[in-house]
Amino acid sequence: MKKTVAVIFGGRSAEHDVSIITAHIPIIQSLIASGKFNVIPIYITKKGEWYSYKELNDLEYFKRGDFNAQLAKHKKIQILFDDGLKVVWPGIRPKTVEVDVVFPAMHGTFGEDGSLMGLLRMANVAFVGCGLFASVVAMDKALTKEVLFAEGIPVVPYVWFTKNDWKKDVVELKEKIARLKFPLFVKPVHLGSSIAITKIKENSELENAVEVAFHYDNKVLVEEGVEDLIEVTLPIIGNEELRLAAIEQPLNKSDFFDFGDKYLSGGKKGGGANSQYSEIPANIDEELIRQVKDLGEKTYRILGCSGIARIDFLIDAKTKQVYVNEVNTLPGSLYQHNWRRVGVSGVELVTKLVALAEERFTAGRNTTYTFSSDILNKAMGNKMM
Repeated sequence: MKKTVAVIFGGRSAEHDVSIITAHIPIIQSLIASGKFNVIPIYITKKGEWYSYKELNDLEYFKRGDFNAQLAKHKKIQILFDDGLKVVWPGIRPKTVEVDVVFPAMHGTFGEDGSLMGLLRMANVAFVGCGLFASVVAMDKALTKEVLFAEGIPVVPYVWFTKNDWKKDVVELKEKIARLKFPLFVKPVHLGSSIAITKIKENSELENAVEVAFHYDNKVLVEEGVEDLIEVTLPIIGNEELRLAAIEQPLNKSDFFDFGDKYLSGGKKGGGANSQYSEIPANIDEELIRQVKDLGEKTYRILGCSGIARIDFLIDAKTKQVYVNEVNTLPGSLYQHNWRRVGVSGVELVTKLVALAEERFTAGRNTTYTFSSDILNKAMGNKMM
């Protein structure tokens, strides 16, 4: 009997459209191609409305000029979170389907940041990818650096602050930032896909860059750039036993690897993330390869990642110093182009990820979350006078 997999994508996020691509290439396409699953597409609009009907399984459907008009013809679905997840299509004869595994494909806010994972965890349903705690930490670029630094993992010097901090202590924060070496990168802490990141080369550019970042987030990170930079990235899958893909080296032509480099410039038709921008395997020496793999595995385990993640690194080509930069718990299009280079097809990748989700869910059944006591019987409460 086929298992039912619900793919949840879209959402109220700046990465809404990237999420749609990831959901379809390779997740939905590969799940259907495997012949092993009943696939339910669950699309969340930018307003937070939930829809599910078969046409949403087709990426081309989202490119139609009348997409929003077609969407409005359908009733929004209901979700039951009662010891498992059930999808309900309302009507005179409502239809209810129980979901075996959820495959989150929501980048950024309200999805990858742990919001969706917390909901699924409460619903007691198996889901693909990192759990709540790893998702929360990895989504916060500043918190990631704090945790990794405390564990002895090398990260570049940085300063982080909230919008309120910037209003109250701007002079002090500017003094801290002045101790960093230019060029600097100013980033919204909780955003991915390189959105709203600014590279600045002098102090006069700082305030504008911070203003741009605060437009998308209430917390900002300012970090040192690395001169003579080599960027590499390492996708990893697994729970307890890890499998590492080949190390990838972006070949971006701009000052930094931005949204356009990742998704827009020169990508093959239907390729999702731009498969033309990089060299696989990375053109770095054996010692650097060893360091990247070692730091990648350590970072994955320190943050408690499971299922899938991608670790990004910065390397100083002169000093050979390797820094962990960021951790992405939902790599765009699952970095299928990278896994293909090590012999893992899109179908094999998503099938493995579903199996890892079930493995983790089964292992979690051995944990007791409730506790029986007679505290209520002993509670005195307020007595009536």
